[in-house]
Amino acid sequence: MDRRSAMKQLAILTGGAVMMPACNFSEESILQAYQNLKVTQSDHALLSQVTNTIFPGTTLKKAEELMIPDFVLLMSNDCLNPDQQNGFVKGLKGWDDFSKKTYGKAFSKMDQKEAEEAIVKGMALEGENDSEAGNTRQFLNTTKRFALQGYLNSEYFMTEIKPYELVPARFYGSKLIENA
Repeated sequence: MDRRSAMKQLAILTGGAVMMPACNFSEESILQAYQNLKVTQSDHALLSQVTNTIFPGTTLKKAEELMIPDFVLLMSNDCLNPDQQNGFVKGLKGWDDFSKKTYGKAFSKMDQKEAEEAIVKGMALEGENDSEAGNTRQFLNTTKRFALQGYLNSEYFMTEIKPYELVPARFYGSKLIENA
């Protein structure tokens, strides 16, 4: 065996052994942009489905096209206090369980009508803020509030749906001014 090829194989083997602990595929990784929320990729996908139910994209663009789920997570991560963040995350992680318990199937398997009913029913839940019902209600209310804010402040809405004009905008006078 050639010494050069033996050293090369030893270097590759050592590098692989060093990298092996970093290759943990057993659990889902947490999205780093939302460090206070500890949200995974599957949670992000579920939030996308919820926001797409709120803004389905029938006449206007879908929420996912305008990156509304990212806006909701960013605002929740940066603007909510730790107790509110905790309730939001518990509600997000428990949303699929709520829909399975209430409708007998996962939220991702529901059609648009059933998903809308599930969201309306979830927002009408009564209970303490620390309970499962309270967390679900808090999650949906926070998602609705931030999704609406993100949609109304999006570039798409401000330029194509309701064009924004800088102050003083236009003046539509009703009196004719004559030269004196």
